[in-house]
Amino acid sequence: MENQRNLILAIALSFLLLIGWDYAMNYFYPQPEQALVEDKADTPSEQAATAKTQHTRTGGLVDPTLQALEKADLKTALSSPDRVKIDGPRVAGSINLKGGVVDDIVLKDHMEGTGKDSEPVRIFSPNGTPAQQFAQFGWVGSNLKVPGPQTVWTADGKVLTKEAPVTLTWDNGEGLTYAIRYSIDDNYMLTAAQSVSNGGTNPVVLQPFGLVNRTSKTASQDIWIAHSGPMGVFGDTADYDIDYSTLDEDKKVTPEGRTRWAGFTDIYWLSALVPQDGLAPETTFRAMGNETYRADMIYEPVTVPAGKKLTTTSRLYAGAKESVVLDQYQNAGIEKFGFAIEWGWFRWFEKPMLWLLRTLFEAVGNFGIAIILLTVIVRGLMFPIAQKGFASMASMKAIQPKMKAIQEKYKDDKQKQQMEIMELYKREKVNPVAGCLPMLLQIPVFFALYKVLVLGIEMRHQKFLWISDLSAPDPANLAALLSIGGITVPSWLMMIFGLGVLGVLLGVTMWLTFKLNPSAMDPVQQQIFNIMPWVLMFVMAPFAAGLLLYWVTSNILTLAQQKYLYSKHPQLKAAADEEKAAKAREAAKAG
Repeated sequence: MENQRNLILAIALSFLLLIGWDYAMNYFYPQPEQALVEDKADTPSEQAATAKTQHTRTGGLVDPTLQALEKADLKTALSSPDRVKIDGPRVAGSINLKGGVVDDIVLKDHMEGTGKDSEPVRIFSPNGTPAQQFAQFGWVGSNLKVPGPQTVWTADGKVLTKEAPVTLTWDNGEGLTYAIRYSIDDNYMLTAAQSVSNGGTNPVVLQPFGLVNRTSKTASQDIWIAHSGPMGVFGDTADYDIDYSTLDEDKKVTPEGRTRWAGFTDIYWLSALVPQDGLAPETTFRAMGNETYRADMIYEPVTVPAGKKLTTTSRLYAGAKESVVLDQYQNAGIEKFGFAIEWGWFRWFEKPMLWLLRTLFEAVGNFGIAIILLTVIVRGLMFPIAQKGFASMASMKAIQPKMKAIQEKYKDDKQKQQMEIMELYKREKVNPVAGCLPMLLQIPVFFALYKVLVLGIEMRHQKFLWISDLSAPDPANLAALLSIGGITVPSWLMMIFGLGVLGVLLGVTMWLTFKLNPSAMDPVQQQIFNIMPWVLMFVMAPFAAGLLLYWVTSNILTLAQQKYLYSKHPQLKAAADEEKAAKAREAAKAG
C-alpha cells in the first residue's frame, strides 16, 4: 500500500512539474536586468524578430507582429510593375524581373484558414519579408559578366500560364545572352530552361545553378514521425537527417550521392529543385544567418563554344504534399519523389490506408465519417486476431489452478517448476504467448493509421460536427469557453485549458476499456491503469481533432468487441471478475 501511495504521488508530482516548469523558472529566475537592456528592441518588428521563434505543427508565422509586417511588406514588394504574373491551374503569383526570382507563389486550392475571408496558402515570399522563401536560377563563371540579384531581365510575356510559357532574357553586353524560359504544368511544378548563347569569338565556361532560399520562422514543427527541414533524395536514399539546428552548427552540409531532388519540406508543403535528367549537380544546404537557409544545386562546368547555345533544364516544385500528385511525378521519372512524405517503415500499410480514407471520403462526402468508417474497417479486419487472443487467454485461465499447484509443489526448485509448467502447456496444447502475439501484430497497423492521419493533407480544413478543421485541436475546449468572457489563458496552461470534448471522451472511453481488461493486474498496475486515461486525456488534447476522433472511435469499438468476446467466453469474464475481487480483498487487508 505504501508503494502505491508513493507511485501515485510520483505521477502527480511529475504532472505538476511538466506544466509548472516554465512558470516556476520565470518566477524564481527572472532574466537579468542588464541582459534586458543590452538586448532591448525598440520597435515592434525588432521585438518580434528577436523573440524566440515559435513553430506550429502546420507551420507559418505565429507572431501577430510578424504577420502584420509580412502583410505590409508583401503589399509593397508585389506592387512593383517589374513582375510577370503566374496563373497556373493550381498556382498563382509572380516572377520578379529584378534578379529573375520566383518569389511569389500561392496555392489556389489550399486556404490559410477556414473562414470565408481566408487567403490562399503562401509558399514563396520575396527576399527580406518575414516569411521569405524564393527560388532563383543563374550561372557562375570566372571573369565573366553573369546575371545577379540586381539584374533586370526582359520578359516576352506578361502572364505565365500552362499554355503560355514566358522567357526572360538579358544581354551582358560582352557577347553573351542569357535566357530562362519558365513554364508550368497542371499542378505545382515549374520548369526553368536556362540557356546561354555565345555571340563572342571565344569559348566560355559556365556553371548553371538553381537555389531555394527560405526562413525557418515559417517552418512546421519537426516531430518524431514527420521531418521538417532540409531534405532530398541522394543516390538511392531519402535523407531526413538534416535539420535547421544541424546547419546552424555545421554552416553547410553536402549530402553524398547523386542528387535526384533537394529542397525544404514542411509537414504539408514542399519546395524542391529537380535537376536535368542525366546530369549530376552537387547540392549543398547552407545556414545563411538570421534563421535563413539555402539549398543550392550547381552543375558541372560546361564549355559554350563561340557561336553556340547551351541549355540546361531544371524543375522547381512549390506546392502541397499531396500523395497522389507526388506519386505522379515519381511515376514520371523523379526518383522517390513520393518520399517527400516521410511514411517510414510502414509505408506499405500507410499508403493503402490513405487510399482507402480518400475513397471513403469521396463516397460519404465527410472526412469525419470517413475516419470513423476507416477505423471500423481496420478494427473489423483485426477482429479475428483479437478473437484468437481472447480464446488463448481463456485457455490460459482454464489451466490456472494446475499452474498454481505446480508452483506450490516446486516452489523451492525453480528449474523443475519451469519444466513442469512447460510440460503442462504441451499437454493442454496452450501457447502462453499466443495471447500477446495478436496484440503485437496490431501495433504496426494502428501506428500506420495514426501516421496517415498526421501526414495526410487530405484531413486539413475538413469539417465534422462542431469541428471546423480536423487537422487542428478540438475548438470546443475550456480556453475557448473562457475567451467568451474575455479571459485569455496563458499558453503554458493550455495543456489543461486546451482540453476539449473529444479529449474528455478519449479519457472516459479509455478508462472503460481498462476496466473491462480481461487480465487481472496487481494493485500497482491497477493504479497506473486507473490514472493513465486521465493523464493521456490532457496530453492528447493539443493533437489534431481527427486523431482524437479516430482514438475515441477505436476505444468504443474496443468496448463493443470486449463485450462480445466476453459473451463468447463467459468463463474468462467470471475468472477475471473473481480474480479482481480477490485482489481487491487482498489490497483491503493490506491497507
